[in-house]
Amino acid sequence: MSRLIGYVANRADRMRDALYQERAVLRHETAAVDASGWGIGFYHGDEVLHKKRPTRAEERVDWQNIAGDVRSDCALLHMRQPTVGDFRAENAHPFRMRSWLFAHQGTIGRFDAIRDNLAEMIPDFLRRNIRGQTDSEYLFHTVLALLHDAGQLDNPDVNEAQALPAISAAVTLVERLAAEVGSSDNGLSFILTNGRSMYALRHGSPMIYVERQGLHDPPDDHSAPPVGSTQLRYVMVVSGIEEDQVGYETVPERSVAVIDRELDVRVHAL
Repeated sequence: MSRLIGYVANRADRMRDALYQERAVLRHETAAVDASGWGIGFYHGDEVLHKKRPTRAEERVDWQNIAGDVRSDCALLHMRQPTVGDFRAENAHPFRMRSWLFAHQGTIGRFDAIRDNLAEMIPDFLRRNIRGQTDSEYLFHTVLALLHDAGQLDNPDVNEAQALPAISAAVTLVERLAAEVGSSDNGLSFILTNGRSMYALRHGSPMIYVERQGLHDPPDDHSAPPVGSTQLRYVMVVSGIEEDQVGYETVPERSVAVIDRELDVRVHAL
């Protein structure tokens, strides 16, 4: 099973430490012996960067080592088992368009039957950015198309009142097209970010998140840091992990967890 992790923090230099602190949850990443590859997308200054690599059979995926030299306060990490499209760079998550990063966990039912209809909904300039074969990349560009229709595609300060309607409309569109070809089994969980805000949709796969203040092993102090403190604070979202993890909150089905640059988390039903 694929895994999906979103990370937003107040500092760019401690992501490896945060991943290590959450190892009791993320250790499940190492069990997917059939994973075909991993990817990490992250923000470094004004740049949006990628690292992607295929994996060998039985290879253990160690996120702390993968992120060891990454300095970023906002990142998406994804471990993929392909259901649509083989493993190649063009099919690997996260996907990027301008300032946006996107990674998906799940499968659109009967995607081959709706691919052309979905493509028709996507403007030419966005459709030309689709490089691979996956349902995930088409889902990403459907969300982007609806953000474009709302005039928010290039708004760096897009807020939840502007982004959530586009996400909801994309889900509704995909579900409608799938239903027209006889499919109601759609896994649409994804994380979308532009580096300033993050949107984590649970639609199928379980999704949980944790808010941390400081590094503790195990965490034993949840008091707020003093004003002006440089203590590490972060929010981590994990999809594909069983619920009821200590310290984690559950994102309800068909809901979106929104994380802003102040590291506030708000959960909205679609």
